[in-house]
Formats: sequence, C-alpha cells, structure tokens
Amino acid sequence: MTDEKEHDHEVDFKALLDSLSETPNRLARLTDGLITAELCFKNSEDEFSALENFCHLRDLELEGYTPRISRLLDEDDPLLPDFDGASVAVEGNYNSQLPDIALRVFHRARSENVKRLRSLNANQLERTGTLEGVGKITLRRLAEMMGEHDEGHLENLRVLRQRLERYRSESHHNPEVSG
Repeated sequence: MTDEKEHDHEVDFKALLDSLSETPNRLARLTDGLITAELCFKNSEDEFSALENFCHLRDLELEGYTPRISRLLDEDDPLLPDFDGASVAVEGNYNSQLPDIALRVFHRARSENVKRLRSLNANQLERTGTLEGVGKITLRRLAEMMGEHDEGHLENLRVLRQRLERYRSESHHNPEVSG
C-alpha cells in the first residue's frame, strides 16, 4: 500500500471509530423526551422497541464484540460464534429493563472497545478469524461491521421516532395500547 493510500485508510478508520464512539449519544438524542411507554412501543412484533434496541446493542457489545476483539488479538485465527440477538432479547425480557442503565452500560462497553481499537497498529487490525455465518474477517472488518450494525439500529430508531411523533401530533394516540 502506498503511503497516501495507507494515510487515507488510517483516516477512514479514525472516522469509523469516531462514529462508533458517538453511537450511544446518537441513540440518546433519538429517544430524548420519550416516556417509558414510548420507549417500549414497537412498530410491529418482529421489530425492536427503542428500549429493546438499547438492550440489544448493550448485549451485543458485551457478549459479541468485546470477546471477538479479544479473541482476534489473543488467538490465531479463532472461530467466532454468531450472536443470536433475537433469542437473547426474548430471554432478557428487554422491555422490562431500565433504559438509562441499558444505555449507560452500552456506552461504557462501547467506549472501552473503541479505546482498545484506537490503540492498535495496522498489523493488529489485520489479524483474522472466522465469524460464524460470515466467514473470514479481520479486526478492521469487525469494526466496520459494528458501524454497519449501528447504522441499521439508528435508522430503525429514526423510523420509530417518526411514527411516535406522528401519533403525538395527529391523534394524541397512546403508544402503550397500539402496535
């Protein structure tokens, strides 16, 4: 890789880490002012509520990304298990949890992972493993996947927020009894 391309790659990775670091704050802004019933509201049974998004991201960070990062750094070509978010969500009864705590724990775990990723050199970012259901990945690619996953959940929350705003403005509908 030429020096210019390597520099661009480093800048892109720094921007990715900045975005990953900002995700908990973006979640908080998207849900600011929502009452508990709204945080638990679902567009449909097969979609997460805002609170379920918080809890899912927290658990994926703690049980998925954190061990994957460690194993990619500590082991040679590890097999990284898939994270069954749907099953974990059902078992965790997410809508009964406290949103502030779920978001705070996610924020702390994400901050630690980003701090660790920022400390790595180019060779460490190219360490590989096999992610179940995906195939061979590098640590750099895992970070990219984290960002892609975050964007999907942020978009889901934007849509959910728009629907809740529409309920508020059009019909003063109670989200607790809809969905």
